[in-house]
Amino acid sequence: MQTVASGAAAGAAEGAGEKRPNFLFFVADDLTYRSIHALNNEEVRTPNLDRLVKSGCTFTHSFHNGAWEPAVCVPSRTMLNCGLTSFRAQRQLDYVPTWGQTLGNAGYQTYIAGKWHLDATVLQRSFQEMGPVGLGMFPSTPDVYDRPSPGNQWTPWDKSLKGHWIHTDLWLNRRVDSVEHTSVVWASQAVDHLLNRAAKREQPFFVYVGFNAPHDPRQSPREFVEMYPASKIEIPPNYMPEHPFDQGDHRIRDEMLAPFPRTKAAVQLHRSEYYAIITHMDQQLGLVLDALERSGKADNTYVILTADHGLAVGQHGLMGKQNMYDHSIRMPLLISGPGIARGRRVDELVYQHSVYATTCELAGIPIPKTVEFPSLAGYLRGEGGAQHDAIFSYYRGFQRAIRTKTHKLIVYPRVKVTQLFDMEKDPWEIHNLAEDAGYAAPRKELFAKLRQMQKEMDDPLELAG
Repeated sequence: MQTVASGAAAGAAEGAGEKRPNFLFFVADDLTYRSIHALNNEEVRTPNLDRLVKSGCTFTHSFHNGAWEPAVCVPSRTMLNCGLTSFRAQRQLDYVPTWGQTLGNAGYQTYIAGKWHLDATVLQRSFQEMGPVGLGMFPSTPDVYDRPSPGNQWTPWDKSLKGHWIHTDLWLNRRVDSVEHTSVVWASQAVDHLLNRAAKREQPFFVYVGFNAPHDPRQSPREFVEMYPASKIEIPPNYMPEHPFDQGDHRIRDEMLAPFPRTKAAVQLHRSEYYAIITHMDQQLGLVLDALERSGKADNTYVILTADHGLAVGQHGLMGKQNMYDHSIRMPLLISGPGIARGRRVDELVYQHSVYATTCELAGIPIPKTVEFPSLAGYLRGEGGAQHDAIFSYYRGFQRAIRTKTHKLIVYPRVKVTQLFDMEKDPWEIHNLAEDAGYAAPRKELFAKLRQMQKEMDDPLELAG
C-alpha cells in the first residue's frame, strides 16, 4: 500500500481567514454494515444514523485490514489510531504518532469518552482531556454464554446483571450512585464536554466517543427490546445451523453465545437484542448531535461515524466477527460536515482506517509519513476514481481474504479450504464457486493478487499454490 504524502488540500480547510474545522468522531463496537435503516435494513430503527446518512457522505464498502488476535476490535482500533497496516501496526504502534497526538500537536483540543481498548500509554499521548474511559467489554453476571437455554431468565433490561449497566459513582465519581447504560454514560459526557468546554473555546476540537454498544452482552431498556419481538425478526438468507467447516477458533467465546446447532429461534433472539441495543445507542447518538447543534459549532464540524468491525449474529452459522465474510469485515462509515453534499454515496472500496489521514487533510495538517491508509477527502469533494482495486483482510493464521468490487476469495490454509464468491450475484456469500470451472480465471487472478498484497503488507504466512 502506498504511503500518503502530506496534505495537499490544506487550502479548503484553512483558507482566507477560515478556522480549522472541528471533528466529532463516533466509533461503535460490533456494528455491521447492514444495520442502518436508511441504507439497507428496514427492520432496525435508526433515526439518528439515518440523519447522518442524509446529511453527508456514506462509504458503502468500508472494511478493516485484519486481526492478529480474537478481539478483532484491538487490531482495528490500533490501525485506526496509528494509520499503519495490520502487520506493521502490531509491531510499530509505540513508535509512530497517533491520530489524536497528530491533531493535538497541530493545535487541536483532544478529548475522549467511552471505549478505547488500547494501551494506557497510547491513550495518554493521544488525548489531552478525558472523560470516563471504558473497558474493552463489560461482562454480565451471570455469564450469558449459554443463552438461550431452558430455565435461563437473563433479560437485557435487568440492571442487576452488570454488563452495560454500570454504577455511575464508580465511573463518574458521583456521590449519589445510579445505574446507567454505558451508551448513556458515554454520550452524556460528550454532551457535557461539547456544551460546557468546547462551546466556550476558540481552539478547534477533536472529540472521540467510543460506544461499547452493540457489543454483547446486548442489553438495553425494556422498551427498546419490546420494539423487536424475537418471533417476528427475519432470518438472514445465509443462515446455517453451523458453519460447514472449522474456520479457526470455531468454539471461541463469541461463538459460544448461542447453542450448537444454531436454531432459528436463537438467531431471532440474538438479532432482536442486537437491533434493540443499536436503537438505544442511536438515541444517545442523537443527544450528542443535538448538543453539537446547541454548541454553535456544528457548521464548522465534521461528524464521522464508523465501527471497528461488523458481526455475524447468526449468519453462516456464526455469531462473532472472527471471519472474512462481509458481515464481519465491513462496517458503516458516514462523514458529514462543511462542503460535503447531502446524501452523497461512495461505492468504492475503502479502509475504515483512512479516517486518520482524512481528518488531517480536511484540517490542512501534514499527514505523517508513517500513515499508510490514504485520505478519503477527495471522495468528500465529489472526486471519483478508485484508491484500491482490492482490499486485503485476514484473521490470525486461520484465514486470508482478498475482496474486489465483484469477487471475494477466502483461503483457510490450516484446513485447506478455499471459498470464492461472486459478490455481484451473491452478496450474501452463499454459493462457493472455488471449484466451478467457469470461475477458474478469477480464482487464479485473485490468488495472485492475494499473494502480492501479502508481500506488500509484510504478511509472514506463505500460502500453498
